[in-house]
Amino acid sequence: MSLNEQIAKIVKANGASFYGVETVQEDSNTIFRVYITKEGGVNLDLCADISHELSLFFDVNPPMHGAYFLEVSSPGIERKLENPTHFISAVGERVKFKINGEGKERGVITSADESGFTIEKKGEDIRFEYANISKAKTYFEWNKSK
Repeated sequence: MSLNEQIAKIVKANGASFYGVETVQEDSNTIFRVYITKEGGVNLDLCADISHELSLFFDVNPPMHGAYFLEVSSPGIERKLENPTHFISAVGERVKFKINGEGKERGVITSADESGFTIEKKGEDIRFEYANISKAKTYFEWNKSK
């Protein structure tokens, strides 16, 4: 079983879904981030519980060499979409993305499957294949009420 599969198993046992991992350098610190989602939202207690269980698992099966800090959190309202599961879970949300060699696009995801997704733009559905997308993320548009 891969590291991500092991992490997903621990996350699922706590009633959440595994979204992904990210390793980043902040100042002189290495941070190993585990992103989780849950219907109704992720709270601090859930993150703490999963962090505790992952810490015990990582004591025996470290995710990387050297020192690191573990963070468990929601991927946020504006998050990267990197695989079909991410796009499927984002149906109904706004997305902006780069098309290989053709520029940028944005719209609301109306459907997604294992090979691509559809956005609604100006009342029309337009389909894109994941193979043609270099980068994608959801975005939030604040209401500008007066």
